[in-house]
Amino acid sequence: MASLNFKHLRYFWAVAHEGHLTRAAEACNVSQSALSVQIQALEAQLGHALFERRGRQMVLTEAGRVALGYADTIFAAGDELIGTLENRGRARQVLRIGALATLSRNFQMQFLTPLMARMDVDIVLRSGTLSELLEGLQALELDVVLANMAPVRDRLNSLISHRIADQTVSLIGPPQRMRDGASLSDYLSEAPLILPGHSSSIRAGFDAMINRLNIRPVIAAEIDDMAMMRLLAREGFGLAIVPPIVVRDELQSGLLAEFAALPDLRETFYAVTVERRFPNPLLAALI
Repeated sequence: MASLNFKHLRYFWAVAHEGHLTRAAEACNVSQSALSVQIQALEAQLGHALFERRGRQMVLTEAGRVALGYADTIFAAGDELIGTLENRGRARQVLRIGALATLSRNFQMQFLTPLMARMDVDIVLRSGTLSELLEGLQALELDVVLANMAPVRDRLNSLISHRIADQTVSLIGPPQRMRDGASLSDYLSEAPLILPGHSSSIRAGFDAMINRLNIRPVIAAEIDDMAMMRLLAREGFGLAIVPPIVVRDELQSGLLAEFAALPDLRETFYAVTVERRFPNPLLAALI
């Protein structure tokens, strides 16, 4: 097959993001008919239809969605190249971070603290699922992804998982629920518990712990979002199994109390990057 025509690909990319031929033609400063001819040429070269028309809308076919993924990566890499080389010799001023939507906000703030006071740094923070964020990372739309699990690295990706923190986990709740002489086993077997979801590494450790202790817990809620666990614990719905950093402010104010540390349970945090010849130099202050 002949070499890919990147001019055709750029026009396809514009139409795919606009979803409308006329708007894309205006954005590219070409006529609608010329744009249509360029896309037809690309479709002929690739051997697949990339769009189907639905009224005035241009909707991507399956082949079109595949092509758009590659186009996003290609043009993001081009922007990365220009931005990096234009800023050679001085630190870039933008750091694009992806964070799991369920990740502790306090941990995110702790990670960003070294850069928060710098007036010359613009931090862009995006939340989402791990798959969404890793897709953005590999498309060079993000510089780093914060997660509490290390994604699998294989020959199809160039992911690097930096272990940046290891937090202890405790039994946390309103201080009025504390009872003199009560043991950890008493709380775990009698009090309603707010637990992380089954996808959490904390939950796997908790389930193993109560199995060893032969305890059948009373589960008030199973929640993936640490912010929601924090809120439910504050409102007195039960005792939460969380890292103390999640409820740091409440512990300091006395609104919540640490009933017991659970040394066998830990949550590990990772900063995930991809191999780059020109990594964002701002990451050096964080990883």
